[in-house]
Amino acid sequence: MSGWSGAAGVGPGPYRWVVVGNGENRRVGLFVAAAEAAGAGTPRVVEWRDVLRDGGHEFADDEIVRLESPGENAEVDRLLRDVGDPTRVEGSATWYARFLAAVGSLRGGLRLDGPADLAVLFDKRLCHARLDTAGVPVPPSPTSGGTLAVDGWDDVRAVMREHGMPRVFVKPAHGSSASGVLAVETSASGRVRATTSVEVSADGGPHAPPRLHNSLRVRRYADEREIAGIVDALADDGLHIERWLPKASAQGRSADLRVLVVAGRATHAVVRTSRFPMTNLHLGGARGDLTSVVDAAGDRWRQALDICERAAACFPDTLCVGVDLLPAIGWRRFTVGEVNAFGDLLPRLTGLPGGPAEGLDTYTAQLAAVRNAMLAAPAHHHQARKDHARF
Repeated sequence: MSGWSGAAGVGPGPYRWVVVGNGENRRVGLFVAAAEAAGAGTPRVVEWRDVLRDGGHEFADDEIVRLESPGENAEVDRLLRDVGDPTRVEGSATWYARFLAAVGSLRGGLRLDGPADLAVLFDKRLCHARLDTAGVPVPPSPTSGGTLAVDGWDDVRAVMREHGMPRVFVKPAHGSSASGVLAVETSASGRVRATTSVEVSADGGPHAPPRLHNSLRVRRYADEREIAGIVDALADDGLHIERWLPKASAQGRSADLRVLVVAGRATHAVVRTSRFPMTNLHLGGARGDLTSVVDAAGDRWRQALDICERAAACFPDTLCVGVDLLPAIGWRRFTVGEVNAFGDLLPRLTGLPGGPAEGLDTYTAQLAAVRNAMLAAPAHHHQARKDHARF
C-alpha cells in the first residue's frame, strides 16, 4: 500500500499555499482559516471563474496548489455546464469535459490533486474499474470501465434482467452529491419503484422532454413511465449501474461511512444514517455514533480502514480523498461505493483516536501531512525567496 507521492523529490521549502476555488465558498474559508491557525500564512485564492475565463493560470515553483470544488457558484456552474439554472441535473458530461480542461490549464506549482487521478475520480465507470482491478471490494457493476453503453431506460431494464439485479443504483457517470442518482427496485410481478432526489418539471411545454432538478427532498416514483423519462433524460450524460447492496443499520436507520484518507492513511470517519437509500447529509441524512459502529465491527474495523486506504492508493497523485464505505448487514464486510476528490467537507470532525490526525480537523490534517512530507523528502536544489514563510 502506498500513500500520496506528490512530495517525492522536493525539499522542505519554503513554500506558499494557493487554493483554486470559489472564494465565497465555505470550503475555501475553512481551509484558509485552518492554514492561518497552523502558521502556514494566508493562502492565495485563485477563482475558478478566472481560470475558466482566462484559459488557465500559472503558479510559481514555490507554491503548493490545492484544488477545491467548483460547486455552489452559479456563474462557474454556467461556465462549466451551459445550464442557466444551477438546480438542473443535466449537463454533467459537459461539466466533466470542461472541468478536466480547466484542471489541465493550470501550470506549475506543487499539485495536491493529480489531473489523471481526477479524470478517473469524476467518472464512476472508470473509478469502479480501477478499484476492481486493484482488488478493492466494490458492488458488482455491468458498466464498470465504461465498455457497456446505456442509452436509456430500456437498456437499464435489460441490464437488470440479464445480470439478475432486481435492485440497482443508476448513477450519472459524472455526478456528485447524489445528483441524479436513482435507487431502483423491481418486484417479481414487474412493478418498479425509484427513490431519488430528482424533481421533474414540465416547464418546457407539454411535448418537451422533462427537466430535472436537484431537490433537498427525497421522493419515490412508482410510475414506470415517469422513471423511464428521468433515466432517458440523464442517459446523454452517461450512466453507471451498480447492484444495490443491503447495508447495515445504526439507530434503526440505513448506515454507511465517509472515511477520509490523507497521504495514504485513514484519518477521519463519520457515520451517515438515513431512512432512504442515499445517506448524504444534505438530503436529510444524520451523523451516527461512530463509537457504537467501531464496537459493532470489532476486529473488522481495522479491515474497514485498510480497504479505504487501498482505495486511496489507486490515486497516488492526490493527497486526500473521501471514501464512501458500505457496510454489509452485521458490520462484518465492507464495500467501497464511491471515492470522492472533494470529500473533506466535514466541519467540526476531528481525527480518529490513535490515528495520525487525532484531534485535528480535516483541513489541519492535510496541512500537517504536507508539512511532514516536505520535511521527510530529500533536499533539492530549488531556491525560494527567503522572505516567504517557512512551512
